[in-house]
Amino acid sequence: MKFAVIGDPHGKVVAKSKLSEVDAILITGDLGKADLARKRFFENIQRQKQGLRELKPEKDFERDCYLETHDSALEVVSHYSSIAPVYVVFGNADIHDDEVRKTNEKFRLRLPFFVRDLRKIPNVEILNNRFANLQGVRIGGLEYFVDTSWIREFKPADYEKRFAKAQRQTEKARNVLNWFGRNQVDILLCHQPPYKILDSVGNSAPEQWRGKHAGSKPILKYIQKYSPQYVFCGHIHEAEGHKNIGKTQIYNLGEGSYKIFEIEDDKK
Repeated sequence: MKFAVIGDPHGKVVAKSKLSEVDAILITGDLGKADLARKRFFENIQRQKQGLRELKPEKDFERDCYLETHDSALEVVSHYSSIAPVYVVFGNADIHDDEVRKTNEKFRLRLPFFVRDLRKIPNVEILNNRFANLQGVRIGGLEYFVDTSWIREFKPADYEKRFAKAQRQTEKARNVLNWFGRNQVDILLCHQPPYKILDSVGNSAPEQWRGKHAGSKPILKYIQKYSPQYVFCGHIHEAEGHKNIGKTQIYNLGEGSYKIFEIEDDKK
């Protein structure tokens, strides 16, 4: 099987001519543009550092942020689905419909539901916490989660509340990864990298974050225990690259980059 792996698109696409002969396309999450949300996020970090109040979300801003991400994500996936079957996992910028519902209720909006609209696109499978069998090759998809190791490393202001939520998400991710391991998944498609592997935050981030590790310890332990053939991730764009852990090849595809791989089912 020949397949392409696309790093976090954020609204960008690779030309069809470069992917014309692949059997499948895998995407590491963060499908749509998130420029407005990202700008506000880092602005609030700086305000917090200066002792200023955070800028609170308001109706027009929430609508504009969401539609920027929603519309560009659907364009990205439609582009790739016209080339080959597409398998995606969600990153931290991809929004579940229950979150959209809450935003609609809070701000009295009528925003379109992202997952519902994504599922209308033919040739697309959302692989969050599931696996697929492609010509005998088993691909496990792990959606983004807030890892307790991230909370400890970055120490957000609302530490206790965030840590309690991260504990629940991390335990769920561990269970999914153990399930993948027992089912001998060949490829792990995820959003964040394993801890201390292709996960160092670069100089474009706030000063207090630079050099810290934003990867996941459960993903690292899964690799060490089960040794899948490949792990594909993104999230920390400046850490794009390739490393091995034992027999496992790990690729951080960064933002919008791509690679083409061929893999055979050695279990036949």
